[in-house]
Amino acid sequence: MNTQEQARFNMVEQQIRPWQVLDPQVLTVLSNVPREWFVPQAYQAMAYTDTEIPLGHGQTMVPPRVDARLMHDLHLTGTEKVLEIGTGSGYLSALLAGRAQRVVSLEINPELASNARNNLQRAGITHVDVRVADGSAGASGDAPFDAIVLGGSVAEVPQALLQQLKIGGHLLAIVGQEPVMVATLYTRTGDAAWSSKSLWDHTAPRLQGFTEPARFQF
Repeated sequence: MNTQEQARFNMVEQQIRPWQVLDPQVLTVLSNVPREWFVPQAYQAMAYTDTEIPLGHGQTMVPPRVDARLMHDLHLTGTEKVLEIGTGSGYLSALLAGRAQRVVSLEINPELASNARNNLQRAGITHVDVRVADGSAGASGDAPFDAIVLGGSVAEVPQALLQQLKIGGHLLAIVGQEPVMVATLYTRTGDAAWSSKSLWDHTAPRLQGFTEPARFQF
């Protein structure tokens, strides 16, 4: 086992499992995707650390346990069409691709989108479609989706995204304002009906392009 493989093994055992990511198939994907291929060259030594990593353009990679938990809590089976908002480095895209049939990923920054495509190509992942787009509008032309996941936090989930779920489909997002943000799972239960469930607390960087609620001024 080389140094990076050992670091990946340690990441899974010491960071991911303690965060209640215990599904063997999910752990296999995490063990097989080389995270160092998705980390900027300057931060290679941090590829498997439990910390945010700068990507440039005001964006960061969340700690690996957060991506792992997001993928885990969608309970993908390998047949789904998934929409990811905020491609970033492409790491979460790669994890999702390991448990989904097709991933459409939207990234607002063209340079990040290009880098993510290169990272995914290097990893031999061919069923992720990275597009430059404002993720807050989703990808209605490809809807409905079995699952939608937001790779960063938002103040609230736009109705436009919830409308792009299949009935029975799930949307997972980290929602709220600092210091309180909660990973929330939305399920479409009918044509005009959704339920939501709070899962776990975590503050994450904001996704670009989503509206913030107006601040009250006195």
